[in-house]
Amino acid sequence: MNINLTGATRLNVIVGDPISQVRSPGGVTQAFLDRGQDAILAPVQVASVDLSDFIKVATRLKNLDGIIVTVPHKFACHAHCASATDRADFISAVNIMRRRPDGEWHGEMVDGLGFVGAAVAQGVQPQSKRALLIGAGGAGSAIALALIDAGVAELAIHDADAARRDMLIERLNRRGNGRATVGFTDPTGFDMICNATPAGMREGDALPVDVSKLSPYSYCGCVITKPAISPFIAAARAKGCVTGTGTEMYESLQGKMVDFLLFADKDA
Repeated sequence: MNINLTGATRLNVIVGDPISQVRSPGGVTQAFLDRGQDAILAPVQVASVDLSDFIKVATRLKNLDGIIVTVPHKFACHAHCASATDRADFISAVNIMRRRPDGEWHGEMVDGLGFVGAAVAQGVQPQSKRALLIGAGGAGSAIALALIDAGVAELAIHDADAARRDMLIERLNRRGNGRATVGFTDPTGFDMICNATPAGMREGDALPVDVSKLSPYSYCGCVITKPAISPFIAAARAKGCVTGTGTEMYESLQGKMVDFLLFADKDA
């Protein structure tokens, strides 16, 4: 990567807390260069209590074009968008924001597309499958919507926050003809097991499901990028499962994020 930083270089940031686990700054910056853009992506660690102040300052920075959003800010950042895609509005969360011509922010959520894309790259088609999703946060909600739209026969959702889980199930069923149900940590009988929680980022974290009950014929996907092979993915591979890592999910969605930032997406 050969970056020639000048005063004309356009700035984009990825915001989260923590932030050290993200892989996107180098990849997105390289993608900008590959497309002939004088732009970079830099990581910024912002606590939840400071997010509103950060967005206010970011809105006033005239050379800041875009914000990529990671945990735990995806729901909160949606509230700071003056407009958003239908997908982001349905989930009420965003993982990417670009500046509108009037200086306000337009949001999108592509986490779900990346997760499904990583599965398809492994030869797994969600259509007619039974899927178990652990986590109903920002990424989990996006994955849930993408799986419903991809035609899963059933989507069981488990989350420690039962109210958040039930709200997501209700909203999905208004869209997806009753295919979303309450799930548990038992993966028995599911074709796809999807971890959309941070479980595994810290040493000693409990596994998101009872891996002793994994079938070798199931697909197991995870959103965690650090460690590159999460404990859940390692356990699934030991069972003989086809897997998709958080890094593979990111690789599937990076182009979509860059398209959005450069106004090359369909919603531009």
